[in-house]
Amino acid sequence: MKKRYRDLNTYFRELFGHRVHKITIDAGMTCPNRDGTLSTGGCIYCNAKGSGTGAFAAGKSIREQLESAKDKVARRFKAKKFIAYFQSFTNTYAPVETLQRLYDEALAVPDVAGLAIGTRPDCVSPEIIDLLAGYTDKNLIWVEYGLQSAHDITLNLINRGHDAASFTSAVTATQNRGINICAHVILGLPGETRHQMLETARFLADLGLQGVKLHLLYVIRGTGLETLYSTGDYQCLEQQQYTEIVCEFLERLPADMVIQRLTGDPHPTELVAPRWALEKKKTLDMIQAYLEEKDTWQGRLVGGGKLSH
Repeated sequence: MKKRYRDLNTYFRELFGHRVHKITIDAGMTCPNRDGTLSTGGCIYCNAKGSGTGAFAAGKSIREQLESAKDKVARRFKAKKFIAYFQSFTNTYAPVETLQRLYDEALAVPDVAGLAIGTRPDCVSPEIIDLLAGYTDKNLIWVEYGLQSAHDITLNLINRGHDAASFTSAVTATQNRGINICAHVILGLPGETRHQMLETARFLADLGLQGVKLHLLYVIRGTGLETLYSTGDYQCLEQQQYTEIVCEFLERLPADMVIQRLTGDPHPTELVAPRWALEKKKTLDMIQAYLEEKDTWQGRLVGGGKLSH
């Protein structure tokens, strides 16, 4: 069944002509929201590991992480090329010389065709953007900026440490340099209504981004969000609620925007709630079924042709 949104696999096949897979990298970074520059507690949903794999702490170099994952990913997904995804914490939060060494190490691994750099919009400088732009003539480069919400009241509540204007500024500085830009958004943040979540979609639609990742807000042990949840001050979205909001979000995004993710991947041992967050395939199937049932698609409300991609 043809998907009613432009997923990442389709994008990679259009670009490379074959399967390409992202391999998660732990570069041992930290975050200004944890090292005391902005805060020491981090965002309320983030634990001390920062979604990391622990590979850096285990002493594995960037090359070792990529080499150990390549064969497994190639066998499982039939991938022929790979994107090194610097995921944990803030992967532009270091001197330019350090970043160049890390990025160069990743790109030197055979069959690594590009980089995806997860970071915060308040942690990029002209020098870092110049560094990333310098790779674009031979490599696919994505920078993934964490926005989470277009509403400053929400960003303050979750202790994000930056406002929506910071995201817009980072996007503006990055555009027209050959760098693809992906926004990270979390649905179900404390206090946000469905209307507010969809306003974030409208905010993104006007910025000329190349991609977006949608995440379900789930409760992880050892976070501020766990405290809110345990006292009854936060309630998780139900699976059907999340499905419907995702579909309405997609309707408001341009049809050519790459949908890199539609939900999250919590570690089972760390997850407190909701337990359905572990049912990734079911959630994705529900999203596809809902789009079919409503005969709608990505871009429908912003002039996107039906299944044009």
